[in-house]
Amino acid sequence: MRLTGADILIECLLEQGVDTIFGFPGGAVLNIYDSLYKYRDRIKHYLTSHEQGAAHAADGYARASGKVGVCLATSGPGATNLVTGIATAYMDSIPLVAITGNVALNLIGKDSFQEVDITGITMPITKHNFMVKRVEDLADIVRRAFQIAREGRPGPVLIDIPKDITVHECEYEPRVIGPIEHKTVVTNGAIEKALALIHDAEKPMIYAGGGVIAADAAAELYELAEKINAPVTLSLMGMGAFPATHELYTGMIGMHGTKASNLAVTQCDLLIAVGARFSDRVVSKVERFAPKAKILHIDIDEAEINKNVRAAHYIVGDVKAVLAKLNQGIRAKDRTPWLNQVMALKAQKPRAEHNGRLTPGCVLEKIYELTGGEAIITTEVGQHQIWTAQYYKFTRPRTLITSGGLGTMGFGLGAAIGASVALPGKRVFNIAGDGSFRMNLNELATAVEYKLPVIVVIMNNHALGMVRQWQSLFYDSRYSQTTLDRQTDFVKVAEAFGAVGFNLTAPEEVEKVLKEALALDRPVVINCEIDRDHKVWPMVPPGAALEDVIVDESDLVKN
Repeated sequence: MRLTGADILIECLLEQGVDTIFGFPGGAVLNIYDSLYKYRDRIKHYLTSHEQGAAHAADGYARASGKVGVCLATSGPGATNLVTGIATAYMDSIPLVAITGNVALNLIGKDSFQEVDITGITMPITKHNFMVKRVEDLADIVRRAFQIAREGRPGPVLIDIPKDITVHECEYEPRVIGPIEHKTVVTNGAIEKALALIHDAEKPMIYAGGGVIAADAAAELYELAEKINAPVTLSLMGMGAFPATHELYTGMIGMHGTKASNLAVTQCDLLIAVGARFSDRVVSKVERFAPKAKILHIDIDEAEINKNVRAAHYIVGDVKAVLAKLNQGIRAKDRTPWLNQVMALKAQKPRAEHNGRLTPGCVLEKIYELTGGEAIITTEVGQHQIWTAQYYKFTRPRTLITSGGLGTMGFGLGAAIGASVALPGKRVFNIAGDGSFRMNLNELATAVEYKLPVIVVIMNNHALGMVRQWQSLFYDSRYSQTTLDRQTDFVKVAEAFGAVGFNLTAPEEVEKVLKEALALDRPVVINCEIDRDHKVWPMVPPGAALEDVIVDESDLVKN
């Protein structure tokens, strides 16, 4: 059948199983939006307040559902407003297809109104990008974009479509799109060498990351840990890949990891890294990272092997498939002395001791208690992000949605909207700081418009808390531009957007306010007034090794 480019685009999205798009219209995509109007009974479009919100919503949708997220923006500023969201997805390996309009082909390169070289701009932050120059190529480009976004290590792909391509017609033939097959060719020799390392180890430790979640390999990781009796630590992106309630779990690793995890990694003789990339926030001082350990690295992306830390042995392949093969060959071994050593190191997670004052811990622990750990938690970026990882016990994959690699302030609310759309009926909390929340609070209008019962919890310390913490500890308390003594009333802001607002100032109010919020089937903002100098502990100081982790300021003085 003969269709316009705009209709071909929508038909191809339907081929891929897309039923949800987040976006914002403009001149260069008018024909696409006209087609969306025609197909409105088959694809739901969510109009965000800003294109960055659309990108973060598509990202949150992808993380919560495991599907490819889709966002749409017009040319020029519309396209560039997507860039931070695309980069966020790229750093965290999230499958996303961003569609942008552009000026007509004959106007490209002439500094036309709202023209920008978006393929050039996004080249470093996408797995691949395309500019469509012939309508006859559009269908295959869309199909290829989705394949690239999903296959191997997932990531974002951009399709730039000049306006005249959306008008031109050509023949379109529908296709049935099958599942992506992750090709893993792992030799028996590679598996046998890995098994030998595991069997020889007296003190094995597992360090798992977001690749386990991307590969849907949490069950295989669980089996491996129990079969070899190894403690498990997770990166921030890996939270939920292994249950935080399991006795083998030692907490997060890295700059704000637990003392147990950081010291166990320092003392182990084999570190099994699964779907993790040894980022600087995990490793800290490279030359003193896991100094007694051989490293076995399992990852789908060969580029990550020996990039930051050298491995004694590695296996490149789909994590789920590789772990399944390893689990078949594991032999039982008594590692009681090592487990006893780790259990002795394993401290309780920080308690929400308040001494009459409201703290992040008492709020987050109560959220966990009242939701039975079944909520979807998104975060902005800062101290509140780390407190969330410390106090909320994530037991399943895709329940923590946070910007790990890029550290994007303003990410959480858009991501919460996407997660709420992806998982209707699930309660979604966005844990925010007052600084981060201000960046994209306009997306409250989106949540209200579509009646999404997102609960925003603002840890309001009237400061850019994480930066202030560094200024306090390492810059002699010179608080340059981190104090936010602004007059913003977040309750009134919420009400102005049509949401419900609460102020929370004392620990005895926490349960009552949260229960009221959970009883409402609409967006809620809870402003939690916390102490400006409530810090994130533990912490590995800059330039230090994991074993130099400090648990409070008195440790810093000693060191």
